[in-house]
Amino acid sequence: MAPQRSTGGRKYTCSSVSSLKVACQYCNELYTSRGLKSHEQSCLRRKEKKKEDREFSRAAARSILKEGKHKHRSNKGRTHEAARDTTLVIQEAGSAADSPSAADSHYHYDDAGFEGLDDVQSVGKDTRLRSDSDISMGNNIPAPISVATATTSDRLDTFKTEYHPHSGRAPIVESFSVYGTNKPETTQSPVIDDEPWQPFSCRADFEFAELAHRAALSKDQTNELLKFIWRVADGRTNFTFKTHNDVSAAWTRASSQLTPFERHVVPVEYKKENIEYEVYSRPLWDWALDLLDNPLLAPQFVWDAQRLYKHDGTDFERFFHEPWTGDRWWDLQTSLPHNGAPFAFILYADKTHLSSAGAVKAYPVIARCGNLPVEIRNVDGPGGGRLVGWLPIVPADSDEDGKLSYTNLKKVVWHKSFTILLETLSLISKTGFAHQCYDGILRWLFPLILILSADYEEQCVMALIRGFNSACPCPICLVPKDKLTDHSTIYPTRVIDDAQACVRLWNMDRTAGEAALKKQSLRPVDNSLWIVERSSPHDALSQDTLHAYDSGLFGDHMFEEVKAHLKTLGRTAEKTTDDQFAAFPRWRNLNHFNHVTNISFSDGNKFLDISKQILYTTQNVLTRKDDEAGYALLKCIASYLHAYMYITFDVHTESTIAAGEAEILVFQKCLDQYIEVLGDEATKNWNFPKAHSMRHIFSDIRAKGAARNFSTRPNEKHHGPIKKAYKLQTNGKDIANQILRLDHTTFVSVVLRNRIDHFDDERRKAILSERELETEDLDDRSFGGHIHLGTPQSAITFAQLENDNVSNRAFGQFRKKLSTFLNHALPAYNIPLPDGKTWLTLSAQDTVQEHRYLKVNYESVVDWKLTTDHLRCNPSFHGRERRDCALVRTQDKDGNNKNIFVRILFMFKQSIGSQTLDLALVQPMDAPTGPQHAIDQDLRLRRLRARPLASTEFITLHSVIRGALLVPDFASTRGDFFLVDYVDSDMFLRSQRYMF
Repeated sequence: MAPQRSTGGRKYTCSSVSSLKVACQYCNELYTSRGLKSHEQSCLRRKEKKKEDREFSRAAARSILKEGKHKHRSNKGRTHEAARDTTLVIQEAGSAADSPSAADSHYHYDDAGFEGLDDVQSVGKDTRLRSDSDISMGNNIPAPISVATATTSDRLDTFKTEYHPHSGRAPIVESFSVYGTNKPETTQSPVIDDEPWQPFSCRADFEFAELAHRAALSKDQTNELLKFIWRVADGRTNFTFKTHNDVSAAWTRASSQLTPFERHVVPVEYKKENIEYEVYSRPLWDWALDLLDNPLLAPQFVWDAQRLYKHDGTDFERFFHEPWTGDRWWDLQTSLPHNGAPFAFILYADKTHLSSAGAVKAYPVIARCGNLPVEIRNVDGPGGGRLVGWLPIVPADSDEDGKLSYTNLKKVVWHKSFTILLETLSLISKTGFAHQCYDGILRWLFPLILILSADYEEQCVMALIRGFNSACPCPICLVPKDKLTDHSTIYPTRVIDDAQACVRLWNMDRTAGEAALKKQSLRPVDNSLWIVERSSPHDALSQDTLHAYDSGLFGDHMFEEVKAHLKTLGRTAEKTTDDQFAAFPRWRNLNHFNHVTNISFSDGNKFLDISKQILYTTQNVLTRKDDEAGYALLKCIASYLHAYMYITFDVHTESTIAAGEAEILVFQKCLDQYIEVLGDEATKNWNFPKAHSMRHIFSDIRAKGAARNFSTRPNEKHHGPIKKAYKLQTNGKDIANQILRLDHTTFVSVVLRNRIDHFDDERRKAILSERELETEDLDDRSFGGHIHLGTPQSAITFAQLENDNVSNRAFGQFRKKLSTFLNHALPAYNIPLPDGKTWLTLSAQDTVQEHRYLKVNYESVVDWKLTTDHLRCNPSFHGRERRDCALVRTQDKDGNNKNIFVRILFMFKQSIGSQTLDLALVQPMDAPTGPQHAIDQDLRLRRLRARPLASTEFITLHSVIRGALLVPDFASTRGDFFLVDYVDSDMFLRSQRYMF
């Protein structure tokens, strides 16, 4: 029986605590006495499942073999024995589940408060949370398999991994508790250098040089700092630097460890004049070898294509996330020799302004390795993005700009320069490169360009098409320019052979060649990517959410339309919208805006946050009555946001991809309706390439994994350090050479810092005992358990609390209602009342300690990984009252599970005898809202209604599932709110699956 709420109608799922330790009768481990019962139940279930696991192991093996998925049986020419007789490798689940590592891989909510119950730990369908996110969700080394029972409920969270036939690896089936937790088994530890700071004389020298570099200290500043250090710390450490020249000399020695930049001259003939352009490049394959030779990165590389599946209760459903889980990697590996593997490059290029006036520009090229997991590839570090090229920029010329010949000159310069960057890959992409990988297997690595990450303008340069005004403005397919909003028709895909044939024809016959090129909107230039095998630019180019949607389709188009409609309605409509944006509740990582109707900027991240708020802040302004076209535009934006949320999932299943593709057709219909309502007032032409990009986005996801794999967001972050270096560390002359030298120093510094951190970690592990390490590992977590209360306030008495809130109806009869709640809750979880009492009465002089910050761990329903929400309940947070909301787990009066939203009004710890409970006073948001409002259906809004403040309730904070962002319905006088389900992918998918 769960403790009832104070009104006796609803039960909040929670759990118990105790400080006593009792041995479990099944595993003999010590647990708190109040939590022992739930543990023994779980322990018994695991014991019983051992027997059932064997049965499911056999069933799973028969199921996979029956599906006929082992296509590599037919490869009779293969000599590897495993290819002719594929078997399913299975380890009994009991051995993994009972091991310490398996136990440590889940959160067990043993914090003070009500905890210990399985349903408190449950989020979604599984009853356990995985505490450590795996590296790739499908590691490149086959791990022992643990499988669940053959029942539908247990198979629901079962995963299957199918490897490419060339890998010679058998399919594996894993239960949720095991999937992704096994790290690659290694025969030896990474090489540990006793002096990882070499060639710096000592560690202190490196750390000082690193600090001086990061701080962008000038020569004079460095000399002054060195004098100060020697005055203060002489003799305390082995520190040898005395001048800036010493630091520079050390960086010079260290720089030789990694591939430096090289300067090249590109000669181009234009109007019978030979023009030379400078290009700087870090040879791509040499940079790749730097990655491969890094002992800390070597275990992280993934070589084999994988097809991943998760059981949905009926069958295995495929899912996509990393590049090697997409179809393109599978097809590429199929085209390679049996022991060949792709070395996948992800390249980005875009111009940026270095000076505030825009007169000084840079054209950097950033490379990433697609074989490394996204947690390494898309962050700063030795395995992250690296500046590998600096392209020349053909200057503007008022006499020549706009001429076809001058436009073609710019494309020739770009591709001749890019050819220099790619030339180390050209031969190796054909012959392969033998490399002894970390798993001991000798593989032939074939470099290729898997992904080109760029905005539309750069895509046109990379694909050598003629751009927006051409007949076929898409760099991927041959869609006519007047059909760019047609997402239901499939148009022919561009192929290299056609482009090469057109260029050859142009070289032989300019007239016929120009006609052929113009028909396909191509330029008469050899594409630099043609020199790298299996690197078609049309296959590698990918849809970028930042430019195509955030700053493109929404920022440049739909948002501008919204502002135009508001302007037509008058200043009152604009002011109302601005005021409602200013009143929008704050949320972590969501930009807040005091006004939006008069802003003009091109920050895609800001546009993204505006798009997530605009429906709620304009739904009572752009009404059907006041502006029918504006209302139709809001319906279009609602569909766009649904499609966008599906597009930006970090993990896609076949069902979410299908839902996203269906939503794109809905968006097309809504857009057509908006244009129709506008009628003769329609002035915008919606046939532009960024609107068409939706036609290709889910094909890209199927081919290359989640959209974050080809996003420009992590690449554009590199513009900041380049601009900072220009401003603080150059003299404005020969800037490319200076900036690239500084960037190389940064690269060396990052690699050395990574080695030193690893060295410190290994030395610490060698010193500490195993028991101390286990304790320290727990301490290293952001926090252990389901919730963590922070920002404690001074303890106050109930009398003072009630007196301070005497005018607040939410706190009416606070002490009496809390007593009633505790008298129901504590016995329900076998927590005895103190001093043998049968009824607990709280005294006015008893104290309570308020907390104003709450962290909540929950499992995302999108990627099944642990996620943290940060909630505030503060009367003055940065000068404003903030009372966040949450989704909580309850039971109705009939014992049925029901999740509801609440507004948190007061969080506190309450001591009862020797127990300390984590509680909150909340306002339920589950009052009946009546029939669905037309606007809610049209704009796909989820309406909630608050119960009166006098109906506040107490809950245990362990019943909180996750945080929630609720915004007032600014048109309502009944206390209505809307759920902002666009706040993150987890909340969106919960909303779509009606998990409330």
